[in-house]
Amino acid sequence: MGSINAVVDLAIEDGIAVLTVDNPPVNALSADVRAGLDDGIRRAGQDPKVEAVVIWCAGRTFIAGADITEFGKPPRDPSLPALLDTIEACPKPVVAAIHGTALGGGLETALASNWRIAAPTAKMGLPEVKLGLLPGAGGTQRLPRLVGVQPALEMITSGTPVGAKQALAMGLVDEIAEGDLKEAALAFARRAVSEGRPLRKIRDLKVDATPEVFAEFRKANARKFRGFEAPEACIQAVEAAVSLPVDEGLKRERELFMKLVSGDQSRAQRHVFFAEREVARIPDIAADTPTLPVAKAGVVGAGTMGGGIAMNFLNAGIPTTIVETQQAALDRGVATIRKNYESTAKKGRMTQEDVEKRMALLTPSLALEDLADCDLVIEAVFELMEVKKEVFGKLDRIVKPGAILATNTSYLDVNEIAASTSRPELVVGLHFFSPANVMKLLEVVRGKETSKPVVATAMKLGKTLGKVAVQVGVCHGFVGNRMLAARQREAQKLLVEGAMPWDVDRVLLDFGFPMGPFAMGDLAGLDLGWKKETSTSSTIREILNEMDRRGQKTGAGFYDYDENRKASPSPVVEKVILDFAAKQGVERRQISDQEILERCLYPMVNEGAKILEEGVALRSSDIDIVWIYGYGWPVYRGGLMFWADLVGPAVIAERMHDFQARFGDDFKVSPLLDRLAKDGGKFADLK
Repeated sequence: MGSINAVVDLAIEDGIAVLTVDNPPVNALSADVRAGLDDGIRRAGQDPKVEAVVIWCAGRTFIAGADITEFGKPPRDPSLPALLDTIEACPKPVVAAIHGTALGGGLETALASNWRIAAPTAKMGLPEVKLGLLPGAGGTQRLPRLVGVQPALEMITSGTPVGAKQALAMGLVDEIAEGDLKEAALAFARRAVSEGRPLRKIRDLKVDATPEVFAEFRKANARKFRGFEAPEACIQAVEAAVSLPVDEGLKRERELFMKLVSGDQSRAQRHVFFAEREVARIPDIAADTPTLPVAKAGVVGAGTMGGGIAMNFLNAGIPTTIVETQQAALDRGVATIRKNYESTAKKGRMTQEDVEKRMALLTPSLALEDLADCDLVIEAVFELMEVKKEVFGKLDRIVKPGAILATNTSYLDVNEIAASTSRPELVVGLHFFSPANVMKLLEVVRGKETSKPVVATAMKLGKTLGKVAVQVGVCHGFVGNRMLAARQREAQKLLVEGAMPWDVDRVLLDFGFPMGPFAMGDLAGLDLGWKKETSTSSTIREILNEMDRRGQKTGAGFYDYDENRKASPSPVVEKVILDFAAKQGVERRQISDQEILERCLYPMVNEGAKILEEGVALRSSDIDIVWIYGYGWPVYRGGLMFWADLVGPAVIAERMHDFQARFGDDFKVSPLLDRLAKDGGKFADLK
């Protein structure tokens, strides 16, 4: 029969129609793929020479999901639900042969088939929830009928794929192919024909569950789902599979899908999806820019940050030398790394063999000279410019020519650090976030002399280490911490003016942050950067430190903590705040939740506008990625600047002008924000 169109081919092999999708790189379900499959199934169903159909995909994967280039564009027929109706109505057995990944619409296509054969390495999932959606072509109706309600709920609300072995155990696939997958699928189809197997349509299977199953699932996942609309819609769709006839269930699923797809949360999560891919594109650095090899790494400092950074390299299989000045500090650092790995192994997320493999890649040392043959050395020493410059001066003399020297500074001038070496073009900032072995964000700080190959290497390294790398420019605090400072400033002022720490934290928690600024301060330790010798009771935080209220580690900070570290509002802190305000001559007032939110977030938007004006960030979406992966900004709000566009730059600018009139020039509106407000523009439109 030959080609149906440019991406789908139909051939007959001994009475079996093989429909081959060839739409590189991931066989996405474009309109042409849908049309080709629909036409091919219809032709095969009507051809008397065809006894069964195998859906097969060329290349490295089965259908890996929707075609993201079609997002936001007018729909083209056939729709995916219409295609799946065609597959399900085929009068001949349909077998899906799955290799690589069958995700989203790809898995839904396989679920519309009568049987599924998988390669041993195949993975299957319905990840739509990660885009603020639910499977909209029958996935919530067919999957529970095939595997049961509980496994279906877990797959659909998490978006996490399952491997072939697990898929077989739960009944998602009918067979794992040994040897050639296509041949196995053809053989399975022939058996189905020769044995006269009745066509197994998932839509006809029965599914049962009590209301308690859903209630318990909601309760067990309440914390994880907090703030997100899509998981609840997924649960409601699966409830419909249990309580409604299949056609009504499909209709209910579609209603829920359409509500989500037109809502702000899904728009936000789809924005994040594209922003994360866009962040790797740096306009003046070509994709084919040569990168430098990083076959061996060095870390200076074995404290919390240095140890966490080292773990990233070890996880990636890169031999790493870690250097400290004192044996006790070195031993403590290495022991912490091992303890972290052992803890992961106890939870079943790695084997003891994995632990030993990683530890074998680590070389502890007390001598900087042992870093001489490293391809990249990153320092994680005390956050003082004099200390950083001294370390870089030594590294410059010791480490081989051509090697990259990186600083993990959170705030300091990378250009000044680079100037203390003879190789400023090989110096870059690699700002990891704590805990460095967990947090996904990596700010790649590009100095004025950092070479393009070094930036390209740093961005590639971020990916190798499992991070989301964002290029930022040099300024105090770069992107994330510079904007955070604006929030912290206002949060502290709000305490003096009339709010309590638990008021501010509650508002930001309700907004979607994992915790508020004062709870976060207690967790990190209020004495970070505080010195007893120079403390003058000039801030509430200083007073709390002087009282030995230094956060969770001392059982008291802005909050009181019990033996389980459970926080409760502190009468002691309330008195400290009231006394401090009285001493400052401030007459405290009632502050609304709305003012708390605006005072904390609008100045951050304003700072983001300045960052864009100065070119410290390339795009507003890059700022969004920094805040999502570095600071716990709720993903369903799409990032700080995306959220600002939803609120409206004009609304934010007007409120900032009002705050400036009341509270002073901390609220002075940036020229860019003012211009967008006057022109009706948005941050997303800036080029």
